[in-house]
Amino acid sequence: MVAPRRLPPLNGLRAFEAAARAGSFVAAAAELHVSPAAVSRLVRLLEERLGVALFERHANRLTPTAAGTAFHAGLTPLFDSLARLTAEVVARHERPVLTIGVGPTFAIRWLIPRLAAFTRNHPNIEVRIATGGSTVPYAEDWHCGIRLGGGDWPGFLADHLVQADLLPVCAPAVAARLRAPADLAAETLLRVAHAAEDWTAWAEAAGLPGLRATGPVFQFYGQAQQAAVDGMGIAMGIRPYIDDDVAAGRLVAPFTVPAPWQRDWYLVYRPDRARDPVLQAFRAWILAMAQVV
Repeated sequence: MVAPRRLPPLNGLRAFEAAARAGSFVAAAAELHVSPAAVSRLVRLLEERLGVALFERHANRLTPTAAGTAFHAGLTPLFDSLARLTAEVVARHERPVLTIGVGPTFAIRWLIPRLAAFTRNHPNIEVRIATGGSTVPYAEDWHCGIRLGGGDWPGFLADHLVQADLLPVCAPAVAARLRAPADLAAETLLRVAHAAEDWTAWAEAAGLPGLRATGPVFQFYGQAQQAAVDGMGIAMGIRPYIDDDVAAGRLVAPFTVPAPWQRDWYLVYRPDRARDPVLQAFRAWILAMAQVV
């Protein structure tokens, strides 16, 4: 027998989350369409239930305690997820919804430019792109995610999409002065903050173990790639992010020595979603699209 959940009062959670987000009981009351006194009372009851203070109360403002800050940080994403799930369930009565969790660069550089083909074939399916994918934990309300890794995520099914090779890319004008990989030592090598090992991995594959990147640092691959398009320097591109820019001539891959990245792109979903007609339609489409990369 499954033990019952022991949850705090939901009205108290709503009142606390709104007050913590808005910074006052008055603003929370306006959002929830109740009185400030009612919000204050609900939060007080929640604090008594939890046995911890969630706010320090001042004359004109609220300051979350350490416990309140931690509670709010975890609670807001849960309410956001519940709101999305509710919207999805309601929308199913009118139009099927497909929610895809995907990192921003993959979405912008590969998925979104191709989605028109999917929506033409499935005009009845509403597609929603959720921030995350490879950068945040998988959300309960997503149909699927596009993740970067080794293909083994416990509790999930994973279909291989695209091999993620590393390859330097730059603007055509920059490429024109490069004759050999060793010429990269005199160039500005752009970096991505969360992928400091990329240049080292490619340099070793290209026989340049001493090459070091010291150029500007960007948060995302897409930012570094755009800087390369603008002639700021040479970016370490990852497939398939670079494919469309290379095909269009905006970028050039001057040295075609790819470095396998030990990680590839996968379509990831829970087994209980596998028979969902909406996911089945998207899965068939994206696997076919991945074959032409």
